[in-house]
Amino acid sequence: MTDDMTHGMGELRERRHVFGDDAEQYDAARPGYPERLVDEVLDFAAAGTGDPAPALEVGAGTGKATVAFASRGLPVTCVEPDARMARVLRLKCTGLSGVDVETAGFETWRPGGRRFGLLYCAQAWHWVDEAARWPRARAALRPGGAVALFWNHWFLDDERLVRQLTDAHARHGVEIPEHTLLDPRARPADRGPVARQWREMAAHGFTDLDHRLYETGHERSGPEAVGLLASYSGYRVVPEAVREPLLADMARIMGDGTVPVRVVTSLFLGRTEGV
Repeated sequence: MTDDMTHGMGELRERRHVFGDDAEQYDAARPGYPERLVDEVLDFAAAGTGDPAPALEVGAGTGKATVAFASRGLPVTCVEPDARMARVLRLKCTGLSGVDVETAGFETWRPGGRRFGLLYCAQAWHWVDEAARWPRARAALRPGGAVALFWNHWFLDDERLVRQLTDAHARHGVEIPEHTLLDPRARPADRGPVARQWREMAAHGFTDLDHRLYETGHERSGPEAVGLLASYSGYRVVPEAVREPLLADMARIMGDGTVPVRVVTSLFLGRTEGV
C-alpha cells in the first residue's frame, strides 16, 4: 500500500467520524427523505423477495432514515460506526419496535448468520471502504434481496445570496467544500448507467438496476441554513479558528429571514439474483 493510499484511507476514516463531534447539531440540521422514496424502496424490495423484512441499514447516523423505515413496521438492524451518533439514534428510536442498533463499521460488522431482504444506506455509502462494501452487501442479502442507496443534494435557490456567501468564503480564504449547499457543480454529477454507483452495482452482479430522483422545496431560516452548512464534513474539518468566523459571517449575510433550499434526492436501486 502506498503512502498516498494510506493517507487517503486515514482521511476517509477521519472525515466519516467528524459528524459525531456534535451529533445533536447534525441531527437538527439535516433534512429527512421523501416519503415517496420510502414507499418505492419498499415496493422494489418486496418485488424481489415478497417481503423486504428484515432490513439492514448501513451508516445509520442519528436515524434520519431509520425512523422513516421503522415507522412502517419494518424490523431494522442499524450498523453505525460512531458511538456518539449511535447514542442519538437509540434515543430517537425509543418506542419504535424492531430497531436494533449495533455500533460497528460495516467493514468489520458480523451478521451472525442473518440474511436481509433489504439493505439501505442514506448519505453514507461513500464512507464505506470501496473494496469491502459490495462483497459484504451481497453476503448480507437473501437471494433477490434489494439494495437502496440514496443521498440528498442541497441547493440554495437565491443567486444573489449565493454570490454573497461565495465572496465570504474568499474573504476567509476557504474554498467552498464539495457536495455542499453552495457547491456550483451539477449534482448528482452523473445519472443512470454512467453513474459510479450504477457501474459498481453492475460490476458486482446486482440486477434490475434503477436510478430515481426526487425534488422537494424547503424554506429555512438563516440560522437553520448556517446549521446545515456547519453539518457538512467539508466545513467540520476546517480549523475552528477559520471555520467559526466564516460561519458567523454567513449568518450575518443570511440574517433572520427565510432562505429557499431545494433538495434533489438521488436513489440507486438494485437486487441480488434470485434462487
